[in-house]
Amino acid sequence: MASSDQALPAFVRLAGHPLRWRLLTELAAGDLRVRELMTLVEAPQNLVSYHLRLLRDGGLITATRSSRDGRDSYYRLDLDRCAQALAGAGAALHPALHPDLRGVSEPPEPPSRWPRLSVLFACTGNSARSPIAEALLRHHTAGRVTVTSAGSRPAARMHPHAVRVLREQYGIDIADRRPRHLDTLRGHRFDHVITLCDKVREVCPEFGDHVRRIHWSTPDPAAAGRSEQDVHAALVRAAADIDTRIRYLLPVLAHTPEAHS
Repeated sequence: MASSDQALPAFVRLAGHPLRWRLLTELAAGDLRVRELMTLVEAPQNLVSYHLRLLRDGGLITATRSSRDGRDSYYRLDLDRCAQALAGAGAALHPALHPDLRGVSEPPEPPSRWPRLSVLFACTGNSARSPIAEALLRHHTAGRVTVTSAGSRPAARMHPHAVRVLREQYGIDIADRRPRHLDTLRGHRFDHVITLCDKVREVCPEFGDHVRRIHWSTPDPAAAGRSEQDVHAALVRAAADIDTRIRYLLPVLAHTPEAHS
């Protein structure tokens, strides 16, 4: 039996504070800026920034500079680190609560049944990030969720390294796909609109009041000034990151209101 004066696990100490828990739950839905978090948790900037720093120091969240405005940053919840920390807290309470052999960072398995849902992914060029997300979500749902992607300034063709990464890493072929403009989707109904680019987040159409908007602040892996090798490596990392996000999104999609209608 553990002694009563045993130190609190780091996750419990960090997440147990009411404001920090609010920040974590808001970031669980998607990436946000400080001023957006201030509005959501109804707290002043100095207080929000203080608690964000503690969560960053604890490894539960990360921050990246906005590609739209370099003076701003997007905060992101690290779901894998949270899963590890939460599992560790359970094991500290009782050995029987130790995570199983799958590993605590393994995202949840996809559900066996899916609601009728439509998901849109958007980035600027619709040549790398958003088509990767589209392909991966379609793959993980076996095509049972309607998914598409588009861009605010679509490129002429798919980025060749995006095509290569999907084929080599995931066995998915998008070589025949062509980028499309967001304007071609006006009037369509989507249940979830997920922006992967800080720039497109500001110009993405609303698609009605019912839609759930989510932002994943994903730096452009095909940014100018990099070598072909650097771009390929960046796309490998971006695809892996998007895949992790999508696998954690699956239970969210499965439990939307449509799933029970």
